[in-house]
Formats: sequence, C-alpha cells, structure tokens
Amino acid sequence: MASIADFYAGKNILITGATGFMGKVLVEKLLRSCPDINALYILVRPKANQSPKDRIDNMLKSKLFSKLKEVSTDFQQKFVPISSDLMQPGLGLSTEDEDMLKAHIHVIFHCAATIRFDEPLKRALRLNVAATQELLGLAEHMPKLEAFIHISTAYAHCNHKHIEDVVYPSPVEPNILLSSLEWMDDSIVDDITLRLLADWPNTYTFTKALAESIVNQHGEKFNTAIVRPSIIVASWREPFPGWIDNLNGPSGVLVAAGKGVMRTMMADNNAVADIIPVDVVINLMLAAGWYTAVQRPQSTLVYNCTTGGVNPILWGDIERSVMSTFKQIPLDKAFRRPNANFTSSYLSNRFWNLFTHKVPALAYDTYLRLSGNEPMMMKLYKKLHKAAGLLEYFSVRQWSWSSKNLDMLKGQLSAEDQQNFNFDVGHLNWLEYMEKYCIGAKKYILNEDMADIPAAKQHLKKLRNICYTCNTLLLVFVWHIFIAQSQVANDLWSYMVSTLLKPLSYFQESAGVLTH
Repeated sequence: MASIADFYAGKNILITGATGFMGKVLVEKLLRSCPDINALYILVRPKANQSPKDRIDNMLKSKLFSKLKEVSTDFQQKFVPISSDLMQPGLGLSTEDEDMLKAHIHVIFHCAATIRFDEPLKRALRLNVAATQELLGLAEHMPKLEAFIHISTAYAHCNHKHIEDVVYPSPVEPNILLSSLEWMDDSIVDDITLRLLADWPNTYTFTKALAESIVNQHGEKFNTAIVRPSIIVASWREPFPGWIDNLNGPSGVLVAAGKGVMRTMMADNNAVADIIPVDVVINLMLAAGWYTAVQRPQSTLVYNCTTGGVNPILWGDIERSVMSTFKQIPLDKAFRRPNANFTSSYLSNRFWNLFTHKVPALAYDTYLRLSGNEPMMMKLYKKLHKAAGLLEYFSVRQWSWSSKNLDMLKGQLSAEDQQNFNFDVGHLNWLEYMEKYCIGAKKYILNEDMADIPAAKQHLKKLRNICYTCNTLLLVFVWHIFIAQSQVANDLWSYMVSTLLKPLSYFQESAGVLTH
C-alpha cells in the first residue's frame, strides 16, 4: 500500500470544526506531514464582522502553526473557506458551494460538535446528530469520496463499563427523536431530558451515541470509520510538546489549581484518568482515513483512542504532578500557593469547598468592595464548581476499552508511517508529559513569559509568609476565645504542656548528672 503521505497527495479534503482545538491540530498536521495535498475545504461559520476567510487567517496566527511556517511558505493557498452553519438546514451551504463539494471532495473529517456537557438537548441534537446526518447525505452525492471519518468520544457508550470497538445499538431511533422534538417548546424538551438520557450522564455523550448509529447506517453506501478519543488534552510531541489553547475539561482544573484558586475537587485518586494527547488522536485519524480509503472495509470500523489499557495514569498521579510542576514553575500572580486535593468523599469535598473556596472568596470580595472595586471571586468559584461538577462523573469512575481495531491498524503501518503518524502511547512518559502540559498551559493559554518565573517564585514566597501570618493570628484568636476564657480548657492546656515538657526536664536532669 502507498504511504499515508502519498495517499493524501493530490486529495481534496473537507474538514468540519477546523477552527476548534482538535481541528487546528488536524489542519497543521495535514499541511506539514502531507504537503502534497491539493486543497483543504474548511466549513466555517461566519461571525460578526468576520468572513470565513478572516477566521481562517486569524486561526493561522496561532503559535501552533509556527513550525509549519518554517517549512512551507505557500500552504495558505491550499485553503478553500466555505461559509456554513451546522444549526441551519442543509448546513447553511449555498447551492454553489454544495455543488463544488460534491464535485471535488475525496476525504471528509467530521470534527465539528458541541462539546458542552450541559448543552440543551435540542441544540445538542441539532449540532451532533442532525448536522452529521446532513453531512452524510451530502457525502452520498460525492462520486470521488473515498473515506468519511467521524470523530465521536470514548464515552459515547459510558453506560457500559467495558466498551468494545463496535457500534452499539442506538438508545433511541435518531430520526424519530429528531422529528418528535422538532415541534416541542424548549421548556418541554428540558422537562423530559433526564428521562430521555436514561443511563447517559449528559447530552454530549447521549447525542454522540446517536450520531454513531447514523454513521454506521451509511457505512453500507460508502467507506466510513469512527474514531473515539477519550479526554483530549495537550500535545505530546507535535508540532511541539504541551500545546493547548483552551480551558475545557482537565485544562481548566489544571490552571485553577496552579493559580491557587482550586483547592479541592471530586476525583478518585486510584481511578484511571483516561486522557489522550491531541496529536495522538490526529495521527490515528489520518491513519484511519488512509486505511478506510485503501482497504475499503465492508463495515464501519471503530477505533477506541485511549491510554488506560496500555499506559494508565491515575487521577492521584495527575494531582501530584501538577502540584509539583507549579511549585517549581509557578504561574504569574497566583491567588494562593498551589495546594489542590482530589477526594472521592462527598462530605470532605463539601467541607473543603466551604473553608478553602467560599470563605476566602467572601473575604476577598469584601476587600474589593471596601476598596471600591467590583467583587469577582464568588462568581469565579460558581463557574469553577459548575465545571468541576460536570467533570465529576468521569473523575470518580473508570472504564476499559477494547483496542483490537487500533492494534490492527498499527500493524498495517510501515515503519516510516509508524514514526511519522505515531499513535502508540506505550512509550509516553507521564511525568515528563504532565510537566510539558503545565508549561503549555502557562505559555499558550495564559500567554505568560517563562522569563517571569523568578518573579512568580518570589510572589509564592510572599503568599507563604502571608499564610503563616494568618495561621498564627487564627491560633491566637482561637486561644483567646476558646482557651483563655475557660478554666476547664486552661487546666487541659496546662496538663498537655506539662506532659510535653516532662521529657525535656528529664534530659536536663540527665545532662546535669553527667556534668557533675
């Protein structure tokens, strides 16, 4: 078989979700490792005062594309921006753009989706299910189409503890659900959402499960494949270690902990945290596109893209790595010293939420009000607790996934392709990776300068001294209220002190005897 880069040479590739986190990495990897592709057709939703071309130009300003710009000067000519809105019928495509896509596209990577766990069901169905169905309908009229790669999630069927690399039966018939909800008011849909979700924790995983069944139905008409990544996080190697540009999922928790804002979160320290670097997912997608087109499997192949079964990391390991890194390489202007604690105890988490989140937030907001500024910390903690609550379902449980199809695909790659499109996480060093992840959050999310680390360390020392002072004042206050005013407490305190001092008096007497 031709190599992966050779296969994509001369191809016209359609990408949805290209301006998102994963889509950007896919675009960069394609242009850098498959430089002979003919064109990238990018579906982009226009924004206020920004055309699709403007949005792509802004995307290319990202540091992500710095390595590509070093090796290629004409890659921008390969973009074909297309105005599209997945919320609209027909994907919001004009007749001219629709005809152009039908005539030219060879491979489709469908990355676009709403990844909000708390998205209203009606909107989630439109973006994740109906849009997928319409794109598949468009693909049926593409005579040159060789592969349709759909990006799902490893948690689409999280109602199973072990998840095979197969398409499971849909929880409901997607078309019936779509047509049934179409006439309902949003308020009615919201009222019945929990009953519809059943064993699914949120609308994201539920609608992803529905979308998989739709893709599978079209597998009889053209070549399709489904890639199921777990929790996608910063890059491992490509285009450079640690690239991340959003606060979704663990990244927001990581930054909040590094800033000293988050001190507690619900997570089972002994459970596997199935996180997957974004570049691993992209390499698998490109390999899956190649194999699907060249080998033309008779049914839709599913690739579970996870780390837990090959090279697991626990939530407790993440906590320790993050705290260790941010103490050595602190974030600028931290609110408090980094000292987060993951716990699987609901009562413990509530206790620490009160005393390490809400009480300091109220105190700081009071200070802001007295100084004539707008209070902000309670609002921040409200958002933080909501985000942590949405992640909780996945941080206190663990799953296992089959990797038969992924292992098969790996065996089909040449040694060169295994190197250039590596999705083997067996050699991933988690300690080194988590350090790069934290540094990436500092550099690419917060845009902090590594040259400012000495000042950040000095700031942490000041916070430490403030902490010691506050603890001392608290001890004096407790003494004054609970001990100095009570004879019983005074007697108990005197007894404890005398008991502790007895060994000292014994050593003094012994030293005196030895001296004489």
